[in-house]
Amino acid sequence: MGTLREQILIFVSTPIYVFIIGLEILLSNYHHRKLYTWKGALNNLYLMLLNSGIDLLFRGIYILVLAYFYERRIISISSAFVYWFLLVIIEDFLYYWLHRFDHEIRFFWAVHVTHHSSEEMNFTVGFRSSVFQPLYRFIYFIPLALAGFKPIDIVFIYSATQIWGIFVHTELIKKMGWMEYILVTPSHHRVHHASNPKYLDKNMGMFLIIWDKLFGTFQPELPGEKYEAMKYGLTKPLEKEDPVNVVFHEWKTIWSDLRRKDITWKQKFKYLFGPPGWSHDGSRHTSEELRKMEASFSDHPGMIQEMNEEALAV
Repeated sequence: MGTLREQILIFVSTPIYVFIIGLEILLSNYHHRKLYTWKGALNNLYLMLLNSGIDLLFRGIYILVLAYFYERRIISISSAFVYWFLLVIIEDFLYYWLHRFDHEIRFFWAVHVTHHSSEEMNFTVGFRSSVFQPLYRFIYFIPLALAGFKPIDIVFIYSATQIWGIFVHTELIKKMGWMEYILVTPSHHRVHHASNPKYLDKNMGMFLIIWDKLFGTFQPELPGEKYEAMKYGLTKPLEKEDPVNVVFHEWKTIWSDLRRKDITWKQKFKYLFGPPGWSHDGSRHTSEELRKMEASFSDHPGMIQEMNEEALAV
């Protein structure tokens, strides 16, 4: 049943994706925005295929793990409405923490960084997946299985909310009225993909924005006259965007850091599990450090941007 639901979801969503991507390309060309490049779109497709392949190969294992905990569930929900409503809410809450830890712990950032390495913002960037995330994402959803939600339903709701997650990757939709207070919107998600210091590691939600407002990671999109223009991608752009480097560049840097002879074991640990951008000698900067630097240079926004470009990817 769950497989059939996913097949229906793919059958319905695929023509929608094709339509909105085609429309965005037409509108961006009409307005001379140049939101798409062949290189960017192909990289996004490549990363999506890698992620999907790993997910399909690993799915049998994580379904079995979730089934193990489901068989030991501590709650049973009889009402269908309550069941599906709570599944959407709780799964989105758990995804918020998955996403937040992907940004705040360098080991996981090395996986997630692929999604943020694009300097473009269009619907295809939504497909620019964190390649190895399927290998650990299910761990965050174990509480759902213990709470009486079927593994196949957990997977289905994740796939369904991902459709919304694709939709919010665009520059062409400005504001969405009352939805801005509840849902993650394109405006919120543009902030999430921007590399400007004020916007780093903000708006982590996939479907609901309420978690960011509750846990202090919300940042509204600021008008151009109040803040510098958005710059997408990493604080230091990739030097090479070949198929291997786009996936493994952060792992290479981590390995280089761990091989240093002039640091302690505690510092090695922080290079692996500390916040992205942490350095023992101040040669790189975390998101919080970049924000403090920006505040000190608030009268000279161009200066902080130059400093950002010199720092390693955050």
